[in-house]
Amino acid sequence: MAKPATKPKVESQPDKPRSSGKSPKAGDNSVSADRLKAFYRDMLLIRRFEERAGQLYGMGLIGGFCHLYIGQEAVVVGMQSTIGGEDSIITSYRDHGHMLAAGMEPKGVMAELTGRASGYSKGKGGSMHMFSREKKFYGGHGIVGAQVPIGTGLAFAHKYNGNKSVSLTYFGDGSANQGQVYEAMNMAALWKLPVVYIIENNRYGMGTSVERASAVTDLYRHGEAFGIPGERVDGMDVLAVKAAGEKAVEHARSGAGPYILEMQTYRYRGHSMSDPAKYRTKEEVDKYRTERDPIDHVRKLLLDGKMADEAALKAVDGEIRKIVNDAAEFAQHSPEPDPSELWADVLVGA
Repeated sequence: MAKPATKPKVESQPDKPRSSGKSPKAGDNSVSADRLKAFYRDMLLIRRFEERAGQLYGMGLIGGFCHLYIGQEAVVVGMQSTIGGEDSIITSYRDHGHMLAAGMEPKGVMAELTGRASGYSKGKGGSMHMFSREKKFYGGHGIVGAQVPIGTGLAFAHKYNGNKSVSLTYFGDGSANQGQVYEAMNMAALWKLPVVYIIENNRYGMGTSVERASAVTDLYRHGEAFGIPGERVDGMDVLAVKAAGEKAVEHARSGAGPYILEMQTYRYRGHSMSDPAKYRTKEEVDKYRTERDPIDHVRKLLLDGKMADEAALKAVDGEIRKIVNDAAEFAQHSPEPDPSELWADVLVGA
Protein backbone atom coordinates (compact mmCIF):
# COMPACT_ATOMS: atom_id res chain seq x y z
CA MET A 1 0.00 0.00 0.00
CA ALA A 2 1.26 3.45 -0.85
CA LYS A 3 2.48 5.54 2.01
CA PRO A 4 -0.07 8.24 2.93
CA ALA A 5 0.87 11.77 1.94
CA THR A 6 2.47 13.80 4.68
CA LYS A 7 0.17 16.58 5.77
CA PRO A 8 1.79 19.87 4.74
CA LYS A 9 2.19 22.82 7.03
CA VAL A 10 -0.12 25.65 6.14
CA GLU A 11 2.08 28.62 6.88
CA SER A 12 5.61 29.43 7.97
CA GLN A 13 5.39 31.40 11.19
CA PRO A 14 8.69 32.69 12.60
CA ASP A 15 9.48 31.14 15.95
CA LYS A 16 9.74 33.40 18.97
CA PRO A 17 13.29 34.68 19.48
CA ARG A 18 15.29 32.57 21.88
CA SER A 19 17.19 34.04 24.78
CA SER A 20 20.80 35.03 24.16
CA GLY A 21 21.91 32.21 26.43
CA LYS A 22 20.69 29.48 24.06
CA SER A 23 22.24 28.40 20.79
CA PRO A 24 20.06 28.88 17.71
CA LYS A 25 18.53 25.70 16.32
CA ALA A 26 17.11 24.80 12.93
CA GLY A 27 13.96 26.85 12.36
CA ASP A 28 15.00 29.58 14.79
CA ASN A 29 14.57 33.06 13.32
CA SER A 30 16.86 34.79 15.82
CA VAL A 31 20.15 36.01 14.40
CA SER A 32 23.12 37.99 15.62
CA ALA A 33 23.64 41.62 14.67
CA ASP A 34 26.54 40.61 12.42
CA ARG A 35 24.41 38.04 10.59
CA LEU A 36 21.60 40.56 10.09
CA LYS A 37 24.08 43.10 8.74
CA ALA A 38 25.41 40.44 6.36
CA PHE A 39 21.89 39.75 5.13
CA TYR A 40 21.39 43.46 4.52
CA ARG A 41 24.65 43.74 2.61
CA ASP A 42 24.04 40.64 0.49
CA MET A 43 20.54 41.70 -0.48
CA LEU A 44 21.69 45.23 -1.25
CA LEU A 45 24.47 43.89 -3.48
CA ILE A 46 21.92 41.93 -5.51
CA ARG A 47 19.60 44.95 -5.73
CA ARG A 48 22.30 47.39 -6.88
CA PHE A 49 23.81 44.84 -9.27
CA GLU A 50 20.46 44.22 -10.91
CA GLU A 51 19.72 47.92 -11.18
CA ARG A 52 23.03 48.43 -12.98
CA ALA A 53 22.42 45.42 -15.22
CA GLY A 54 19.13 47.00 -16.22
CA GLN A 55 20.95 50.22 -17.11
CA LEU A 56 23.54 48.38 -19.21
CA TYR A 57 20.78 46.51 -21.01
CA GLY A 58 19.10 49.81 -21.86
CA MET A 59 22.42 51.06 -23.25
CA GLY A 60 22.68 48.04 -25.53
CA LEU A 61 25.66 46.56 -23.68
CA ILE A 62 23.76 43.42 -22.65
CA GLY A 63 22.14 41.45 -25.45
CA GLY A 64 19.54 38.70 -25.54
CA PHE A 65 17.26 38.14 -22.58
CA CYS A 66 17.77 39.60 -19.11
CA HIS A 67 15.52 38.68 -16.18
CA LEU A 68 16.06 40.82 -13.08
CA TYR A 69 15.67 39.62 -9.49
CA ILE A 70 14.72 42.97 -7.95
CA GLY A 71 12.28 42.39 -5.07
CA GLN A 72 13.06 38.71 -4.54
CA GLU A 73 16.42 39.12 -2.78
CA ALA A 74 15.34 37.69 0.58
CA VAL A 75 14.64 34.25 -0.89
CA VAL A 76 18.10 33.34 -2.11
CA VAL A 77 19.99 35.20 0.65
CA GLY A 78 17.95 33.47 3.35
CA MET A 79 18.28 30.04 1.75
CA GLN A 80 21.99 30.41 1.05
CA SER A 81 22.57 30.98 4.77
CA THR A 82 21.25 27.48 5.50
CA ILE A 83 23.72 25.44 3.43
CA GLY A 84 27.43 24.71 3.29
CA GLY A 85 30.12 24.78 0.65
CA GLU A 86 29.51 21.21 -0.55
CA ASP A 87 25.79 21.67 -1.16
CA SER A 88 24.65 22.34 -4.73
CA ILE A 89 22.47 25.09 -6.19
CA ILE A 90 20.54 25.21 -9.44
CA THR A 91 17.95 27.66 -10.69
CA SER A 92 16.12 29.10 -13.69
CA TYR A 93 17.02 32.00 -15.97
CA ARG A 94 16.32 34.61 -13.24
CA ASP A 95 19.68 33.73 -11.82
CA HIS A 96 21.98 36.72 -11.18
CA GLY A 97 20.95 36.97 -7.53
CA HIS A 98 21.63 33.29 -6.95
CA MET A 99 25.12 33.64 -8.41
CA LEU A 100 26.01 36.54 -6.16
CA ALA A 101 24.54 34.86 -3.08
CA ALA A 102 26.60 31.76 -3.88
CA GLY A 103 29.77 33.87 -3.74
CA MET A 104 30.45 34.26 -7.46
CA GLU A 105 32.39 37.45 -8.24
CA PRO A 106 30.33 40.45 -9.46
CA LYS A 107 33.00 41.21 -12.08
CA GLY A 108 32.75 37.75 -13.58
CA VAL A 109 28.95 37.80 -13.57
CA MET A 110 28.77 41.24 -15.19
CA ALA A 111 31.41 40.26 -17.74
CA GLU A 112 29.29 37.29 -18.74
CA LEU A 113 26.20 39.46 -19.03
CA THR A 114 28.03 41.69 -21.48
CA GLY A 115 29.42 38.74 -23.46
CA ARG A 116 33.08 39.11 -22.49
CA ALA A 117 35.77 36.44 -22.40
CA SER A 118 36.37 37.02 -18.67
CA GLY A 119 32.79 36.00 -17.85
CA TYR A 120 31.93 32.80 -16.02
CA SER A 121 30.92 31.07 -19.28
CA LYS A 122 33.61 32.85 -21.31
CA GLY A 123 31.06 35.27 -22.75
CA LYS A 124 29.05 32.56 -24.49
CA GLY A 125 26.32 31.90 -21.94
CA GLY A 126 24.98 35.35 -21.24
CA SER A 127 22.36 36.13 -18.63
CA MET A 128 20.68 32.73 -18.54
CA HIS A 129 23.56 30.24 -18.70
CA MET A 130 26.31 30.79 -16.15
CA PHE A 131 27.96 28.10 -14.08
CA SER A 132 30.59 27.76 -11.38
CA ARG A 133 31.65 24.26 -10.38
CA GLU A 134 33.87 25.84 -7.73
CA LYS A 135 30.84 27.39 -6.02
CA LYS A 136 28.65 24.33 -6.74
CA PHE A 137 26.38 26.56 -8.84
CA TYR A 138 25.02 24.55 -11.77
CA GLY A 139 23.06 27.23 -13.64
CA GLY A 140 21.16 29.30 -14.87
CA HIS A 141 18.83 27.43 -17.32
CA GLY A 142 16.89 29.01 -20.15
CA ILE A 143 14.38 26.18 -20.65
CA VAL A 144 11.45 26.66 -18.28
CA GLY A 145 11.47 23.99 -15.58
CA ALA A 146 14.36 22.02 -17.08
CA GLN A 147 16.54 22.67 -14.04
CA VAL A 148 14.19 20.70 -11.76
CA PRO A 149 15.09 17.18 -13.00
CA ILE A 150 18.74 18.26 -13.17
CA GLY A 151 18.60 19.47 -9.56
CA THR A 152 16.99 16.16 -8.64
CA GLY A 153 19.88 14.43 -10.42
CA LEU A 154 22.35 16.44 -8.35
CA ALA A 155 20.57 15.19 -5.23
CA PHE A 156 20.84 11.62 -6.57
CA ALA A 157 24.59 12.13 -7.03
CA HIS A 158 24.90 13.39 -3.46
CA LYS A 159 23.11 10.32 -2.11
CA TYR A 160 24.98 7.92 -4.39
CA ASN A 161 28.31 9.35 -3.28
CA GLY A 162 27.25 9.32 0.37
CA ASN A 163 28.48 12.86 1.00
CA LYS A 164 25.43 14.12 3.00
CA SER A 165 25.12 17.17 0.74
CA VAL A 166 21.82 18.74 -0.30
CA SER A 167 20.57 20.13 -3.61
CA LEU A 168 18.70 23.44 -3.52
CA THR A 169 16.54 23.45 -6.65
CA TYR A 170 14.80 26.72 -7.45
CA PHE A 171 11.96 27.23 -9.91
CA GLY A 172 9.08 29.62 -10.39
CA ASP A 173 5.30 29.43 -10.23
CA GLY A 174 5.23 29.48 -14.03
CA SER A 175 6.87 26.04 -14.22
CA ALA A 176 5.26 24.51 -11.11
CA ASN A 177 2.63 22.60 -13.11
CA GLN A 178 4.98 21.03 -15.66
CA GLY A 179 5.06 17.28 -16.12
CA GLN A 180 8.82 17.06 -15.75
CA VAL A 181 8.55 18.78 -12.35
CA TYR A 182 6.09 16.15 -11.07
CA GLU A 183 8.16 13.31 -12.53
CA ALA A 184 11.23 14.63 -10.74
CA MET A 185 9.32 14.96 -7.47
CA ASN A 186 8.09 11.38 -7.76
CA MET A 187 11.64 10.09 -8.24
CA ALA A 188 12.94 12.21 -5.38
CA ALA A 189 10.28 10.87 -3.03
CA LEU A 190 10.70 7.28 -4.20
CA TRP A 191 14.45 7.33 -3.59
CA LYS A 192 14.38 9.78 -0.67
CA LEU A 193 16.76 12.16 -2.39
CA PRO A 194 18.24 15.12 -0.45
CA VAL A 195 16.63 17.91 -2.46
CA VAL A 196 14.81 21.05 -1.33
CA TYR A 197 12.45 22.36 -4.01
CA ILE A 198 12.12 26.11 -3.70
CA ILE A 199 9.18 27.56 -5.63
CA GLU A 200 9.72 31.29 -6.05
CA ASN A 201 6.09 32.31 -6.41
CA ASN A 202 6.34 35.91 -7.61
CA ARG A 203 2.64 35.89 -8.55
CA TYR A 204 3.08 35.95 -12.33
CA GLY A 205 4.41 33.42 -14.84
CA MET A 206 5.50 35.85 -17.53
CA GLY A 207 2.28 37.88 -17.69
CA THR A 208 -0.23 35.36 -16.33
CA SER A 209 -1.22 35.48 -12.67
CA VAL A 210 -0.91 32.24 -10.73
CA GLU A 211 -4.67 32.27 -10.08
CA ARG A 212 -5.31 32.00 -13.82
CA ALA A 213 -2.67 29.35 -14.42
CA SER A 214 -2.98 26.90 -11.54
CA ALA A 215 -6.07 24.99 -10.38
CA VAL A 216 -4.43 24.71 -6.96
CA THR A 217 -2.71 27.94 -5.95
CA ASP A 218 -1.24 26.41 -2.79
CA LEU A 219 1.94 25.44 -4.62
CA TYR A 220 3.57 23.99 -1.51
CA ARG A 221 0.99 21.18 -1.75
CA HIS A 222 2.23 19.96 -5.12
CA GLY A 223 4.13 17.11 -3.53
CA GLU A 224 1.22 15.70 -1.54
CA ALA A 225 0.62 12.84 -3.98
CA PHE A 226 4.21 11.69 -3.39
CA GLY A 227 4.24 12.20 0.37
CA ILE A 228 6.53 15.25 0.15
CA PRO A 229 5.96 17.74 2.97
CA GLY A 230 5.58 21.38 2.00
CA GLU A 231 5.41 24.79 3.58
CA ARG A 232 4.43 28.28 2.52
CA VAL A 233 6.91 30.97 3.50
CA ASP A 234 6.93 34.77 3.54
CA GLY A 235 9.56 35.23 0.86
CA MET A 236 9.83 38.95 1.55
CA ASP A 237 11.21 38.29 5.06
CA VAL A 238 14.77 36.95 5.06
CA LEU A 239 14.44 35.69 8.64
CA ALA A 240 11.30 33.70 7.82
CA VAL A 241 13.12 32.26 4.80
CA LYS A 242 16.12 31.32 6.92
CA ALA A 243 13.96 29.64 9.58
CA ALA A 244 11.95 27.60 7.07
CA GLY A 245 15.06 26.84 5.03
CA GLU A 246 16.93 25.42 8.00
CA LYS A 247 14.10 23.00 8.74
CA ALA A 248 13.82 21.94 5.10
CA VAL A 249 17.58 21.44 4.68
CA GLU A 250 17.80 19.50 7.95
CA HIS A 251 14.94 17.27 6.75
CA ALA A 252 16.64 16.55 3.42
CA ARG A 253 20.11 16.10 4.88
CA SER A 254 18.84 13.63 7.49
CA GLY A 255 17.81 11.17 4.78
CA ALA A 256 14.07 11.85 5.11
CA GLY A 257 13.77 12.84 1.45
CA PRO A 258 12.66 15.97 -0.41
CA TYR A 259 10.92 19.04 0.95
CA ILE A 260 8.99 21.84 -0.81
CA LEU A 261 9.14 25.50 0.16
CA GLU A 262 6.76 27.89 -1.58
CA MET A 263 8.30 31.35 -1.25
CA GLN A 264 5.65 34.02 -1.66
CA THR A 265 7.63 36.85 -3.16
CA TYR A 266 7.29 39.62 -5.75
CA ARG A 267 9.31 41.03 -8.62
CA TYR A 268 9.20 44.78 -9.14
CA ARG A 269 10.24 44.72 -12.80
CA GLY A 270 8.64 42.93 -15.73
CA HIS A 271 9.24 39.27 -16.49
CA SER A 272 12.22 40.29 -18.60
CA MET A 273 13.63 43.59 -19.80
CA SER A 274 11.32 43.48 -22.84
CA ASP A 275 8.20 43.18 -20.67
CA PRO A 276 6.32 46.45 -19.93
CA ALA A 277 4.26 44.60 -17.26
CA LYS A 278 0.91 46.06 -18.29
CA TYR A 279 -0.91 43.11 -16.72
CA ARG A 280 -0.65 44.53 -13.19
CA THR A 281 -1.42 47.91 -11.71
CA LYS A 282 1.09 50.51 -10.60
CA GLU A 283 -0.69 50.54 -7.23
CA GLU A 284 0.03 46.83 -6.74
CA VAL A 285 3.74 47.25 -7.41
CA ASP A 286 3.96 50.38 -5.25
CA LYS A 287 2.24 48.60 -2.38
CA TYR A 288 4.89 45.88 -2.34
CA ARG A 289 7.69 48.42 -2.66
CA THR A 290 6.48 50.60 0.19
CA GLU A 291 5.05 48.01 2.56
CA ARG A 292 6.85 44.72 1.88
CA ASP A 293 10.32 45.50 0.55
CA PRO A 294 12.74 42.86 1.95
CA ILE A 295 15.71 45.23 2.20
CA ASP A 296 13.74 47.98 3.92
CA HIS A 297 12.48 45.37 6.38
CA VAL A 298 16.01 44.42 7.46
CA ARG A 299 17.07 48.06 7.46
CA LYS A 300 14.27 48.81 9.92
CA LEU A 301 15.28 45.89 12.14
CA LEU A 302 18.86 47.17 12.26
CA LEU A 303 17.86 50.73 13.05
CA ASP A 304 15.12 49.90 15.57
CA GLY A 305 17.38 47.41 17.32
CA LYS A 306 20.20 49.97 17.41
CA MET A 307 22.46 47.47 15.65
CA ALA A 308 23.42 50.11 13.08
CA ASP A 309 22.81 53.79 12.47
CA GLU A 310 22.01 55.73 9.31
CA ALA A 311 25.66 56.62 8.73
CA ALA A 312 26.76 52.98 8.89
CA LEU A 313 24.06 51.86 6.46
CA LYS A 314 24.91 54.70 4.10
CA ALA A 315 28.53 53.55 4.17
CA VAL A 316 27.43 50.01 3.25
CA ASP A 317 25.46 51.38 0.31
CA GLY A 318 28.50 53.36 -0.83
CA GLU A 319 30.70 50.26 -0.63
CA ILE A 320 28.19 48.21 -2.62
CA ARG A 321 27.81 50.87 -5.29
CA LYS A 322 31.59 50.92 -5.77
CA ILE A 323 31.70 47.14 -6.16
CA VAL A 324 28.95 47.27 -8.77
CA ASN A 325 30.49 50.22 -10.61
CA ASP A 326 33.86 48.46 -10.68
CA ALA A 327 32.17 45.33 -12.05
CA ALA A 328 30.48 47.35 -14.80
CA GLU A 329 33.76 49.06 -15.73
CA PHE A 330 35.61 45.75 -15.73
CA ALA A 331 33.00 44.19 -18.00
CA GLN A 332 32.96 47.05 -20.49
CA HIS A 333 36.75 47.03 -20.84
CA SER A 334 37.17 43.26 -21.03
CA PRO A 335 37.80 41.67 -24.46
CA GLU A 336 35.14 39.78 -26.34
CA PRO A 337 35.73 36.04 -26.98
CA ASP A 338 38.09 35.25 -29.83
CA PRO A 339 36.31 33.76 -32.85
CA SER A 340 38.42 30.63 -32.42
CA GLU A 341 36.44 29.96 -29.22
CA LEU A 342 33.22 29.38 -31.19
CA TRP A 343 33.45 25.57 -31.04
CA ALA A 344 35.21 25.29 -27.66
CA ASP A 345 33.30 23.70 -24.76
CA VAL A 346 30.47 22.59 -27.03
CA LEU A 347 31.04 18.88 -26.42
CA VAL A 348 32.68 17.15 -23.48
CA GLY A 349 35.42 14.73 -24.46
CA ALA A 350 35.50 11.18 -23.20
